[in-house]
Amino acid sequence: MEFPIINLEKLNGEERAPILEKIKDACENWGFFELLNHGIEPEFLDKVERLTKQHYKKCMEQRFKELVESKGLDGVQAEVNDLDWESTFFLRHLPVSNIADLPDLADEYRAVMKEFAAKLEKLAEVLLDLLCENLGLPKGYLKNVFYGSKGPTFGTKVSNYPPCPKPDLIKGLRAHTDAGGIILLFQDDKVSGLQLLKDDQWVDVPPLRHSIVVNIGDQLEVITNGKYKSVLHRVIAQRDGEGRMSLASFYNPGSDAVIYPAPALVGKEGEEKNEVLYPKFVFEDYMKLYAGLKFQAKEPRFEAMKAVESN
Repeated sequence: MEFPIINLEKLNGEERAPILEKIKDACENWGFFELLNHGIEPEFLDKVERLTKQHYKKCMEQRFKELVESKGLDGVQAEVNDLDWESTFFLRHLPVSNIADLPDLADEYRAVMKEFAAKLEKLAEVLLDLLCENLGLPKGYLKNVFYGSKGPTFGTKVSNYPPCPKPDLIKGLRAHTDAGGIILLFQDDKVSGLQLLKDDQWVDVPPLRHSIVVNIGDQLEVITNGKYKSVLHRVIAQRDGEGRMSLASFYNPGSDAVIYPAPALVGKEGEEKNEVLYPKFVFEDYMKLYAGLKFQAKEPRFEAMKAVESN
């Protein structure tokens, strides 16, 4: 079982077909893949990493230590199921950015994160069109479905996973699928921790320098009528070292976007009508439901949306 690593360097040459085939296979069988030579400069990513780690040390580390102390987390004796060993903050990019409003970001970091968001937004849109090509959907189909009336929702969760005294009892981040569309992750290349569930086994996502890890969210599972599936993943905390940094950028539908299986992907296979397996709903309604059920199985969420739809 080899985790899919895809080099995008020759995407626009004669290797386009095999690269697309690898992406298709990853979407159908893994729900995850890792990109190399994706067009975002290594030096720029180094800068993002350096400034993110500086920001953590300066503004977040002490706060995290106080939280651990106040909850008595360093002395836990039993498994913790209602909490994650992570220090996070959230940057919203679209439809309206909040980067200017976050109080303790250094000016340089603010500027870099704005640029980072713009580069990732572009990459997300390129990837959505590659998925369209593989699915036999018109170019721009996924972007249009995500658009709603105000454009997509796009944001970055900046996370640090400090060394944890009891990694067997506290997860860095508990197992979940992502609610949204397509997720692009820039992670620490020195510290592993991200794992996904494949054939009932937890598989490590290899930390590679300057790579972007991509995974499929619940909305793409619905739009592809289950051809591509969102996959359970988690972060294991590490006992030693510097801790792990990760920046997960979520390119999601707009809040009022209506999500449903693409008509071109249902009613086709063979002569038997390929039935519609997923409900039609407004993205914001799904997110309201997800907020309380993030760490539970996704199937009941889809069932709940079906019930809303039939009412």
